[in-house]
Amino acid sequence: MNTVAEPLLELVGLTKRYGEQTVLRDCPLSVRPGEIHTLLGGNGAGKSTLVRMVAGLVSPTAGEMKLAGKRYAPQTKREAENAGVEIVQQEFNLIPTLSVAENLLLTRMPAWGSVINRRELHRHAQAALDRLELKGIATDAIVETLGVGQQQMIEIAAALDRKCRLLILDEPTAALSTGEAELLFQWLDKLRAQGVAIIYISHRLDEVSRLSDRISVLRDGAYVGTYEAARLTTDQMVDLMTGDVHLATQKHEPGNASPKAETQFALRVSGLTGGIVHDVSFELRRGEILGISGLVGSGRTELLRLIFGADVATAGSIYVGSDARPHRFRHPKQAVDAGIAMVTEDRKKNGLLLPQSILVNSTLAAMEKCFSRWGLIRARAESASTEQHRQAMEIRCESIQQPVRTLSGGNQQKVVIARWLTTGADVFLLDEPTRGIDVPARRRIYRLVDTLAAEGKGVVIVSSDLEELLETCDRIAVMSNGRLVKTFNRPELSHDAIMQAAFSGYLDQKAPA
Repeated sequence: MNTVAEPLLELVGLTKRYGEQTVLRDCPLSVRPGEIHTLLGGNGAGKSTLVRMVAGLVSPTAGEMKLAGKRYAPQTKREAENAGVEIVQQEFNLIPTLSVAENLLLTRMPAWGSVINRRELHRHAQAALDRLELKGIATDAIVETLGVGQQQMIEIAAALDRKCRLLILDEPTAALSTGEAELLFQWLDKLRAQGVAIIYISHRLDEVSRLSDRISVLRDGAYVGTYEAARLTTDQMVDLMTGDVHLATQKHEPGNASPKAETQFALRVSGLTGGIVHDVSFELRRGEILGISGLVGSGRTELLRLIFGADVATAGSIYVGSDARPHRFRHPKQAVDAGIAMVTEDRKKNGLLLPQSILVNSTLAAMEKCFSRWGLIRARAESASTEQHRQAMEIRCESIQQPVRTLSGGNQQKVVIARWLTTGADVFLLDEPTRGIDVPARRRIYRLVDTLAAEGKGVVIVSSDLEELLETCDRIAVMSNGRLVKTFNRPELSHDAIMQAAFSGYLDQKAPA
């Protein structure tokens, strides 16, 4: 980092109000060329609002911005891009029905007049993928057929394919595997060496410590301060974000199934096959937290979808609890009726009715079972249950009638989990449950998972964050190229061993039979 360079970006008194609500107030910030400047803060702190103003997606209510010493006030994202400012947002901006190549060069299609040069389009797109060493993604693949992690890498590849002076990354590694994240970090180091300024937003404090030159902290829409990253510990970062010393020093301890529960199974999966998943078998004990690790595209999410009936298995059996009958669910309702709950990796696309209230979203899955009688909704019981879970989950809102789309990402995730608590499920499948949420909300979910295990529930967690699995789980099963290749008990758990297993299925490039 060039510590004597003049700032590339300067913000003075930046403020954003929506009606009477102020989401960011009087914020100063300076970002230098050739530095990675991290924004830290809880969900709702104002981080995304700030960078959206810098990227021309929304306009400030007050304050001013300068870019390279000149007044900077983009009215659109295109204006910001023309000025050399690129943003990769937490929520994807890809067009799912278009190909990878078309998304990568959406506003820069090579063409002869009005006719797109398809050969040049795919050549340029392949070069963009090769630059990030992205293997296994075809330029003609339709984006909606790809996993969330692969879609995230395409967003990043598109931004890095354009020359920019300032790159903004909002939770870029939330859906990435360890290997993909490492490739991204290498590219960020190269961009920093080339003098590109980078604004980085992440809740993963280990990568914040590793990457950052300076860190600016926001809390509840207000600027707290800017600090040299090398002088902050992760505990101090949490202190600055929350002001809560207890949260900063509290460390989650992994759950342990009781000896009595070890012989009682919550879930057994035998030879499950479908899509890219091939012949997967495992057992989940009551009171156990089982992690599922693997590279993006290894079949982790697809395995949970097969269990839950969101995708239909072509072979294999599922046994729930003490029920000796084999199941192969053809619809999620069948899985829910059997006592299985699933929190999907993309809460906005597959987990929530965004225009609807917290109340509607929290009780939707249990409406028929718990809150209706003779075809009539028991509104009082519905409200009481929602309020109980709102308090237990510490959902920050004005009321349970508030639309879910107005909540922060962490609070939206709590609403999704509250829905399944309402059903009284015995098996919880959690796909990236802490993706894109802040440290306090993440730890609240960890405590909830521990509580579920203590109550004898079985919990399966899929996460791209290996450190999260190591910290949280009793055992970790590793998927590689569609197969479950190895399961590690807690004494055997190590980062290197799990990563070796994750790559093992790709050593022979032949697809599963």
